[in-house]
Amino acid sequence: MPEVQAVKDLDKVKIVGYLLEKTYGQQIADIWNIGLNLALRISDLLSIKFSDIQGDRLILREGKTGKLATIKLNEKARVIIERIRSERPDHVYLFQSYRNRWSFNQSPKPLSRRYVSKAISMIGEEVGLELGTHSMRKTRGYHLYKNTNDLARVMKMLRHSSEAVTLRYIGITQEDVDRDFVELEL
Repeated sequence: MPEVQAVKDLDKVKIVGYLLEKTYGQQIADIWNIGLNLALRISDLLSIKFSDIQGDRLILREGKTGKLATIKLNEKARVIIERIRSERPDHVYLFQSYRNRWSFNQSPKPLSRRYVSKAISMIGEEVGLELGTHSMRKTRGYHLYKNTNDLARVMKMLRHSSEAVTLRYIGITQEDVDRDFVELEL
């Protein structure tokens, strides 16, 4: 299985969101847009309940690490969340599966990771990128690093403990470092 990439071109970030909406619907496009803005692992993103959102903050315990993530929601994330909340006031999960809405004795469940992964992967093929569910998180980290050149800040946002892991994760290669040396002349 190939390693998924960050989307380094901001126009392609928008194209992916557009194609997800046109091909798979608003809910999958919302996952992409919220995922880009929260930089969570897909399992944590799909597990968000409306009760985890307190004012302008998302507070949840990460499944993989057990760390408490307290994320201030930006305007784009708040607008999407409020739209979903108003359209689906009976939902427990932000990205709740519609599959069991006709089953009366079924408890609510979020969308499956497999479905989201397939949708993002298929759109990645269309735009010529190796995309997957981690691409949202990697893309956010990559663009934060490119805008700030502050690796410590990216590490904190992604809740990583190693610079090497963070650089590899966001796709900063030796080629990128070489280009920085050539382009920045003092």
